Amino acid sequence: MRKMLLLVLLAAAPAPAAAQAPPACTTETEGQTACLAGKLCECRFERGGQLTGRPDRFAWDCGVMRPICPPDPTIQPAQPWPVPGGVWIAPRGPRP
Repeated sequence: MRKMLLLVLLAAAPAPAAAQAPPACTTETEGQTACLAGKLCECRFERGGQLTGRPDRFAWDCGVMRPICPPDPTIQPAQPWPVPGGVWIAPRGPRP
């Protein structure tokens, strides 16, 4: 009976969210950029070769020389906390 209850609870538990696959990098999207893992990656054509063992292909360039993604304009910057009541902040300037 306990095994059955455990199976029912496991089946009812929500599955973890799957990571979203990156957009396809094809001839139609060559030159476009996408924010992947915090980097502004560019879709570009990469030559293959015998040394790399890879064929010619289109791939996302997310190398170390690529810039980071710009901030999301829909997210508001953090607002400074107001000074709690009863706290006095001395003005800056020369001391008397």
